[in-house]
Amino acid sequence: MSVSARAPSRSEAAPASAPPDGYVVAVRALCDFTARRGDLDLRFTPAPSAQEGQAGHLFVTQRRGGAYETELSLTGAHGPLRVRGRADGYDAARNRLEEIKTHRGSVDRIPPNHRALHWAQAKVYAHLLCQQRGLDGMEVALVYFDIGTQQETVLVESHGADALRDFFTEQCERFLAWARQEMAHRRARDAALAGLAFPHGQFRAGQRDLAKAVFRAGRDARCVLAQAPTGIGKTMATIFPMLKAGAGTLDKVFFLCAKTAGRQSALAALQGLRQDAVALPLRVLEMVAREQACEHPGKACNGDSCPLARGFHDRLPAARAAALRGHAMDRAAVRAAGLAHDVCPYFLSQELARWSDVVVGDYNYYFDSSAMLYAMTVANQWRVGLLVDEAHNMVERARRMYTAELRLDDIAAARRVAPPVLRKPLDALRRICRQLLKAQARRYAVHEEAPPALLMQLQQTASALSAHFAEQGGEAPEPLLQLYFAVLAFARLAEDLGDHSLFDITRDDLDDAGKSPGQGDRPRGTLCVRNAVPAPYLSPRFKAAHGAVLFSATLNPMAFYRDTLGLPPDCGWIDVPGPFRAEQLDVHLVGNVSTRYRDRDASIPAIVDIMAQAYRQRPGNYLCFASSFDYMSRLACQLQGRYPGLPSWRQAAGMDAAGREAFLDRFAPGGAGLGFAVLGGMFGEGVDLPGDRLIGAFIVTLGMPQVNPVNEQMMRRMEARFGSGFDYTYLYPGLRKVVQAAGRVIRTETDRGIVYLIDDRFRRAKVRALLPAWWRLSTLR
Repeated sequence: MSVSARAPSRSEAAPASAPPDGYVVAVRALCDFTARRGDLDLRFTPAPSAQEGQAGHLFVTQRRGGAYETELSLTGAHGPLRVRGRADGYDAARNRLEEIKTHRGSVDRIPPNHRALHWAQAKVYAHLLCQQRGLDGMEVALVYFDIGTQQETVLVESHGADALRDFFTEQCERFLAWARQEMAHRRARDAALAGLAFPHGQFRAGQRDLAKAVFRAGRDARCVLAQAPTGIGKTMATIFPMLKAGAGTLDKVFFLCAKTAGRQSALAALQGLRQDAVALPLRVLEMVAREQACEHPGKACNGDSCPLARGFHDRLPAARAAALRGHAMDRAAVRAAGLAHDVCPYFLSQELARWSDVVVGDYNYYFDSSAMLYAMTVANQWRVGLLVDEAHNMVERARRMYTAELRLDDIAAARRVAPPVLRKPLDALRRICRQLLKAQARRYAVHEEAPPALLMQLQQTASALSAHFAEQGGEAPEPLLQLYFAVLAFARLAEDLGDHSLFDITRDDLDDAGKSPGQGDRPRGTLCVRNAVPAPYLSPRFKAAHGAVLFSATLNPMAFYRDTLGLPPDCGWIDVPGPFRAEQLDVHLVGNVSTRYRDRDASIPAIVDIMAQAYRQRPGNYLCFASSFDYMSRLACQLQGRYPGLPSWRQAAGMDAAGREAFLDRFAPGGAGLGFAVLGGMFGEGVDLPGDRLIGAFIVTLGMPQVNPVNEQMMRRMEARFGSGFDYTYLYPGLRKVVQAAGRVIRTETDRGIVYLIDDRFRRAKVRALLPAWWRLSTLR
């Protein structure tokens, strides 16, 4: 069984901003807080999607006739509480208020604690309507609408106005102590933030400019792209002013990161603020992935399987209060609070997000299609300040968020573990996919649209899987669940196909010439809805924020990020001057070498000589960045063969955390040698080797993505949409990686180093214009 309410209205704030003398809470949030009891139980999910819920509500209300009132805006008060929301429907002829819930499967499988929560919502709405219209009482109905069968189950109770008022009062009284605590917390928080001083006394060079831009974005509800070099303290220069601007204005600040290192930097900066101002009552929450937080891997999220799900909602209030008292709610603190009260730390963190002031987490918590923080922001009408760290990563990350694949092998794997009732729809889906693969004579091809037969079968397969999971309590073999989520994602994105995406098919059984190296005529491959421009999906998320700042050391040119990320046309831009001086870094353009694929064999001896000569002139630690593992290995092998006295080491494919640490440990202070790494890989950014741990870098490529059929199609999409296909697909992403890699050399205001940019194309004016303005370039011939 799975149950879903309609998508939340913008008017339902829970908890939203309140007038100075009160606290605004939505009906749904009020009842979630006061009436939810019992186990955490995910067997009754996945619920109908928001779109299915909206369609189901519309279907039910259209059955009721023209006099039926829908989406009734209702408000009421109890002491300092202002309760508001929208009731689904009211039949004046019957004097019946209806609360509509969409579901799949037998209505008898809806757990009693879920149903009690639904009744609580319905009765609060009924009280508000009685109060608004002066009614003596009414019928209150729960309408459960089965998405699959389109059948209604209607449960009706009759209540007098006095009884409804008493119920409403009881819910408000349960919430009131918490509301008063929250109002006191907000007043104390805002007062402390208003008086908060910059923790480091003086701003560094460039830091003040960045801080001003962030403050204005938070104050004036603006979006800003900020390019700011490494070494100025971007994390503190964004968090501090956003908090200052938010005092009395923002409900929350979301600090969103691409990597764990960014999350840890943000938490450290926030801890620094607290240490500088001991009385700062700022609730900071770190959100981590479910896999990292799960205490019982392999157990299902329900009370029959996991002890931390059993009675979760009964023990949640004490766990929530304990966690919030500590203010600093990093992963360890949330885990400690959860285990102390026998509740799941992961789902405790989701509850804590409602009451936190700052949330630090991965991009996906706000930007993904099912992003929790974005959904909460919209439902609760929070005024949120967004800080997007290392924003140059956003384009590729967002593309992956809005790309979906359907692999023939995955369908076959799901078919092998599926019960008999599911084999027919799975066979039909596999048959259509196989036909599409077989009809394609090339290894890779883009198609104008997803065939209607495929879309129809995707919907039928999803419905069959949903109904089965609902009847079975949501548990199923992993291959079947993974296919279900893939089908849902693929169907959703395929229906939204446009010039921002591609529908392509790749045949794994064919080579690039269209020939099959194996035997038989059974095609194998992948159908893909591939996102090229994430702007249509990200734009609503930026609009939902009160202010947003995207910052990185490499955001040039601004138009590329504005266009691809869907930033508003009036998005601001600031290029922050750094603390570094041109004399700290010698940048040499090596213009007599080509690193194009066809020229690589000839380039290797010349590049090795350049590296050996630089090392002889100034021994120390160097990094060489090449465009691929193959190119890197060939350079390293020739260096070892021709200059055996020059110490060298190289990055390995699939290197784990221990291997990464060992690689970086070779860059010891006072050491000497040459490390080889892949440009754009784990050592190309986020690596800090100050002083003489790294004195130089050789960048043996422009870093442009490989020319292949997929990228060529992406280029055509970019050309059609923006008129700069090559630049948007190849040049800008490539030069971004070059600048990031070069940024490993100069980390502090006392560092000195050298960078060799090895490729004749670096001499082009268009390419040089994309390099940092403070670099002083010289050309080697």
